[in-house]
Amino acid sequence: MQPGIHFAFGNHEEHGFVASFTSSLPAHLAHWYLEREQFEPISGEPGLYRLSEPERDGPRRTRQAVDDLRLLGYTVQAGMRLAPAVSAGPPRPVRPNGLQERRSRLAQAAAGRTTQRATPPATSRPSARPIPPRPTYAPTVHLTASGGGRSR
Repeated sequence: MQPGIHFAFGNHEEHGFVASFTSSLPAHLAHWYLEREQFEPISGEPGLYRLSEPERDGPRRTRQAVDDLRLLGYTVQAGMRLAPAVSAGPPRPVRPNGLQERRSRLAQAAAGRTTQRATPPATSRPSARPIPPRPTYAPTVHLTASGGGRSR
């Protein structure tokens, strides 16, 4: 295998769709990823994994595993039949999602003036209410006991 490759996928005469990993990736991590992609270790073949139930849409599941690992940032070598870019069919036309246009509109709006931070209109301040003078005597508060309460 070429240096820098993390996983390799291909066809095997006896085992069907197989995958292996290189020493550039820790074995326990590669094992974890391959098991999540429905590959199982082959006894007697260290480092070699086969697709479980290959008769159940094996080529598509193997292509999906290749694509998943590439999306995670791993370098994957695959046979011509298993490379998603080669065998997935014609590429679908990319529909613009309008993200670039939306970001442009938001940037323009953020750069423009806003009415929220504008200077207030030039009007006179409302006149304040006069504060009543402080009383010269101490107010008396009369508290009455209510007779409807419970006794202790």
